[in-house]
Amino acid sequence: MTDTLSLEEARRVALNAQGLRGARVSKGGVAAMLRRLGAVQLDTISVLARSHELVAYARLGAVGRTRVEQAYWGPKSETFEYWSHAACVLPLEDWPAYGFRRRQFLAKGRRWHLLEEKDKSCREVLARLRGEGPLTANQLGGAKKGGPWWDWSEVKIAAEWLLDIGELVCRERRGFARVYDLAERAIPAPLLAQDWSDEECAVQLVTAAGSALGVALPADLAKYHGLSQALVRRVLDSSGLTKVSVAGWAQPAYADPGALSAVGTRLRGRTALLSPFDSLIWFRERLERLFDVRHRLEAYTPKEKRIYGYFAMPVLDGTRIVGLVDPGRRGEVLVAKQVTLLRHDATGPVARAIAEAASWVGCTECEVERVEPASARVAVRAAVASALAG
Repeated sequence: MTDTLSLEEARRVALNAQGLRGARVSKGGVAAMLRRLGAVQLDTISVLARSHELVAYARLGAVGRTRVEQAYWGPKSETFEYWSHAACVLPLEDWPAYGFRRRQFLAKGRRWHLLEEKDKSCREVLARLRGEGPLTANQLGGAKKGGPWWDWSEVKIAAEWLLDIGELVCRERRGFARVYDLAERAIPAPLLAQDWSDEECAVQLVTAAGSALGVALPADLAKYHGLSQALVRRVLDSSGLTKVSVAGWAQPAYADPGALSAVGTRLRGRTALLSPFDSLIWFRERLERLFDVRHRLEAYTPKEKRIYGYFAMPVLDGTRIVGLVDPGRRGEVLVAKQVTLLRHDATGPVARAIAEAASWVGCTECEVERVEPASARVAVRAAVASALAG
């Protein structure tokens, strides 16, 4: 018999699976959080902090930023970087599960970049790493030719290609620059020796996605770790996920049996700013289906065409997305360049989220510039001042 969830119940299941219900706790810290999520997306944009830090903050509270970096890239970390739905930090034990993608790259034969002398450049990169140990692209000879954004040097393209196909791996960053190392040296031999079929990889990743999402459509499960929907459907029966229906969703969904226990639990709601790349919300179709909120990252949209701001961060309050905040900093002042209220009762939660984030990043003051609707500007400013005062 198929279980049926209301949309509110589906939200609770999803938030519980993502570690976004109840009190912020640090049991197991950032490493445990990463294993729970299965992937933390990376991005170069840094506003209040980089996205991978914001993901940890939303779940663990004011965790020290050094602790976050050490958990992802420290000498005792159990992680590697690779392509999930995007460039992500991943649990080290999932190295075999991405064998399908390494084979896809190898079959394609190249990246979207063109290497004039691919074999020669790759041999040179491998020889340098064998002789000198782990190196950044700059240490290998320079990451860029000096042109626009993606004007990568030959050595950078070669290093990324070798990372794509699994001959190199990144398990460390220096100044947010990837450090390349030989997979044969950096990946434990028992993991390196495992060669899973595409189906075996998919079973592992679909099961992990179901656990991280709580309840999801096949499209959600596919997007979470960058699988094809056809491959997902082939392995759904082997994933251990339970078929359910969610009110308002046209298609059957699949839930992690353990996550379904969240339906009846009473946990304190969470109020937090979320990165646009947070694993709860980066897949915009799912965000709209689950929370009835449309959102897009406008960092690459011309300023005059932006609706919510350069890096508008959704505000979670309990089981709702109640607003958006486009933040910035001026020294020790957190600047809310634009606050967008999505509900009539959003002022208090949005103000708390701004004040808590300011405290985490070491800001002692907050300024609120634009507010939508404009009629709420005075109330929002007063609420932020009150929340900051404490």
